[in-house]
Amino acid sequence: MEVKIGVQNVTREIVLESAQSADEVARAVADGLSGQSLDLTDDKGRRVLVPASAVAYVEIGAEESRRVGFGGVGGVV
Repeated sequence: MEVKIGVQNVTREIVLESAQSADEVARAVADGLSGQSLDLTDDKGRRVLVPASAVAYVEIGAEESRRVGFGGVGGVV
């Protein structure tokens, strides 16, 4: 699932892929924003720490399975 974090006074957002469910990410975000920092781990084990006071928004993507292949339509050319 894709998670986007907007940081105040920064033009680019932080984007990470998480193996957690939307509910788990939402709980982690709520816990982080009520404390000192937002602490999330992506699906490769990298940690992202953002001071809670600097978080502008958090967008949690819809849960969907990963697609494999090129997704082409039709037969072989």
